[in-house]
Amino acid sequence: MYRFFSRSSFTRPLPKLKVFQATLRMSSLSRYYADEKAPFSRLEAKPFFETLDLKEKKYAHYMSRASFEGTRIIIAQTNPAAIAIYDMIIKTFSLQDGSMRDSDTLFQASGVSAETYEQFLQYAAQFLGNLSNYKSFGDEKFIPRLSADDFEKIVRGSESEEAIGLFEQCRDELYNVEPTAHNLIGFPQDGHLSGYYSPNITKDDILLIQGFCEQEKIDPLNTRLFKDEQNNYTLTVAAAEEQVPAKTYTLENGSTVHVTFTDFQACMKKVAQAIQQAIPYAANQTQTDMLKAYHTSFQSGSIEAHMDSQRFWLKDLSPQVETNIGFIETYRDPQGVRAEWEGFVAMINKEQTLKFNRLVDNAPLFVARLPWSAEFERETLNKPDFVSLEVLSFATAGIPAGINIPNYSNITQIYGSKNVSLGNVISAQSPSEKFPFLREEDLQLYRDYRNLSFEVQVGTHELGHGTGKLFTEDEEGQLNFDVKSLVNPLTQEPITTWYKPGQNFNSKFKSIASSYEECRAECIALSLSPHEDILKIFNYEGQEAEDILYIMYLNMARAGLTALEFYNPTAKKWGQAHMQARYAIMNIMLKAGEGFLEFKPCVVDDKESLEIHLDRSKIRSVGAPAVSEFLTKLQIYKATADEEGGTELYLETTRVPDDWNTIRDTVIQSKQPRKSFVQGNTFVQGENVTLKEYEASTVGLIQSYVERRV
Repeated sequence: MYRFFSRSSFTRPLPKLKVFQATLRMSSLSRYYADEKAPFSRLEAKPFFETLDLKEKKYAHYMSRASFEGTRIIIAQTNPAAIAIYDMIIKTFSLQDGSMRDSDTLFQASGVSAETYEQFLQYAAQFLGNLSNYKSFGDEKFIPRLSADDFEKIVRGSESEEAIGLFEQCRDELYNVEPTAHNLIGFPQDGHLSGYYSPNITKDDILLIQGFCEQEKIDPLNTRLFKDEQNNYTLTVAAAEEQVPAKTYTLENGSTVHVTFTDFQACMKKVAQAIQQAIPYAANQTQTDMLKAYHTSFQSGSIEAHMDSQRFWLKDLSPQVETNIGFIETYRDPQGVRAEWEGFVAMINKEQTLKFNRLVDNAPLFVARLPWSAEFERETLNKPDFVSLEVLSFATAGIPAGINIPNYSNITQIYGSKNVSLGNVISAQSPSEKFPFLREEDLQLYRDYRNLSFEVQVGTHELGHGTGKLFTEDEEGQLNFDVKSLVNPLTQEPITTWYKPGQNFNSKFKSIASSYEECRAECIALSLSPHEDILKIFNYEGQEAEDILYIMYLNMARAGLTALEFYNPTAKKWGQAHMQARYAIMNIMLKAGEGFLEFKPCVVDDKESLEIHLDRSKIRSVGAPAVSEFLTKLQIYKATADEEGGTELYLETTRVPDDWNTIRDTVIQSKQPRKSFVQGNTFVQGENVTLKEYEASTVGLIQSYVERRV
């Protein structure tokens, strides 16, 4: 499609109408172009990897392999058609022995310009950085800037018949942006794309099968759903071996549900094999038991076995090598119940961990300050294990800065959770990074304290995930609260809703669950951080502590404003859970009034823009109380399983008024490319394990995937 507008197309004057149409067409395409100069950062891990002994290095190696063996699962869960693009990129850059093809040689063989070849490299690297042709942060499709003809020339320059064949197979998928609704991840019924469902699956189908899963006690976390022309369903469970025989059920409406345990079978076999290889190098019996539970889960598809792995994982406190793996986060399922594959391996940063341990030691004091009564907090606060880690490997579409897992509420309510801050992710910077919308007088302070304040925010945010009680009913009809005496603070009436057997927060709050919970945790961070003793834990006192607090609130206001980049005004849909959450908080701070937060027009580089004005003297008197009031509502609705009230509150708070479209346009004009992380690879060589790191560039990222061979 793009090749229609190659340079040769404009060698003769076009009629005015055709010129207008061509310009309009190119303008509509440009919004989908891959970033022109995306920043790349290397995850620096070698200093920490080298502190490990040989046994720990082998454990880290095999668990890294287990994590990365799920790479193709991640791609297929986002867009099954993108697997061909992935293979085409890898084959284009691979020699016959599997090693990396010299990029300069490929460039010379292609016959394209240096600018065009750079556009090719940018697309290939950004695809690998997102593990799809849909952005991991924003869920919108992106396409190459270079024409299809030039793309083909480069692929043919590799002289790989496999790569050329794959290009022909995926040419349309590479460039097609019609219909526009299909360029967003979401419900197929709305015209969007989802790798979890066949295109003919409706929202009613999803709810029907959700009810079936609850009835048959099948956890949908590691499943996908398909429907044939006769309205019969296939529910596929990811597993290496079909240890549980496939079974067909008949629904009340006459449709059948065929449940099979063969999804992603080739990948799951490799995952299970790598975990089996890691077992001899476990540090203790708890780790061994954890790995065996992982192996059982991935062999059979059992979520119960995965829950067992997480119970063992929670008992394995502060290991030298930390790892977690499985179907974990539900952000990208539009229904919010099916999870994306991920796995990470990291080494502990002992110095940073000391700070987080002090936070955990004082957790009961800090949790008691949260703005709800004791009845809405867990009876026993299981102190979370909180560590700072340096990532060795993270198989995911988008690496987070912090983690709070497991996500099984039936486990966390009893055993607590682990909180993880990923130090080398937080500290990774790009020299060319810009920060639009900040006042000139705030810019240097922001540069000085952004990472430091984010460290405090991540710590209190992840601590927040582990708070708050859920009111539940078990299989015997027993409630974990006194229904006769407990009053809902929002209505001053008795509690009338709670989680029934088979239900959890995700299944009740569905598509908003992930964003809602991220918002709750962010609110907890902003509510707790104004306390001086929390800032002191991170070694900040006096003016420095006040600056850290100011930058934290300023950063949230800026994040909420720039979040508009991830909102689609046509579909009226948010494309990223965390950004929707940050917009909600920004909105709350804006509505707090009293001049606490304002966006004022300004001119930057001769273009109209906005400046964020945040009154730091009113953080404790205006900003924090407004956030805490909103936080209380979020917690009450979550605790009582009141998805109707919670959904109404959240959707109203994250609603973007039509008259904000011009503000969104300003945000889009100033948007900065999102950085991609270049990770290293480990190799077993004889009795030794080595770590190979790559340059922070397009070629470095591509080479890391070629040599990963997944």
